[in-house]
Amino acid sequence: MATDAPPPPGGTDTSPAQPTTEAFVEVQESAEFGELRRTYRSFAFPLTVAFIAWYLLYVLLSNYAGGFMGTKVFGNINVALVFGLAQFATTFLIAWLYSRHAATKLDPKAQEIKSRMEADA
Repeated sequence: MATDAPPPPGGTDTSPAQPTTEAFVEVQESAEFGELRRTYRSFAFPLTVAFIAWYLLYVLLSNYAGGFMGTKVFGNINVALVFGLAQFATTFLIAWLYSRHAATKLDPKAQEIKSRMEADA
């Protein structure tokens, strides 16, 4: 993002040099970047599909299996309430798993690529 602000006093620009478009294209086509994308996709896509299937199961059961969803588990707590609360738990679990995966697998690779691009610029 370019700004029209004047350089700081002393005439030296302290912002890091920006890589060229060609450098971005080169990195995007590199095997290392491809591996980073594969690592992301191999985690995100299966979990996304699983969560959508789990959510649709909940919706379909709520619509077409009212008797089952209305089954009392204990007290006034029924299967529908348990499944609904499990949706929230699943959401937080997936967010935590992704955060851990990103911190251990994605961020180090991305930082390495970024550092190399900034050094080359």
